[in-house]
Amino acid sequence: MSFVRILVHAVWATKNRFPYLNDTIREDLIQHFRQYAITKGIFIDHINGEREHIHALISLSKNQRIAEIMQYLKGESSFWINKHKKTTLKFEWQDDYYAVSIGTGQLETLRTYIRNQVSHHRKTSFEDELDLMIREYGLEKCRD
Repeated sequence: MSFVRILVHAVWATKNRFPYLNDTIREDLIQHFRQYAITKGIFIDHINGEREHIHALISLSKNQRIAEIMQYLKGESSFWINKHKKTTLKFEWQDDYYAVSIGTGQLETLRTYIRNQVSHHRKTSFEDELDLMIREYGLEKCRD
């Protein structure tokens, strides 16, 4: 029997970082992400966000790829938002996303960070947060 535990911190933003995700839409969307993920065998440990982005802690199985998971989550959720007219304007996610693997030693810190997104962003903008994540992991800066 295989045992695989690959933890990924994924972040994705709305198209042009437009603040579509008010509290009501965001809560509905998070519930939808959780329900949809179950149907696709995706384990979302934690998920939350702010007006223009989502953070998720995802555990990959041995047969999953992050690109496929992101395609499922982003594609289906934008279809769902538009179908149910959750926003007055056409909803879209940005094409790109941020994803890094994390160690089990970082798990509780990341869970707390994801849970506290709303209060975190009262002090730190998404742009500043993204810059910090890119610097922290030594990633090349890529933006739309």
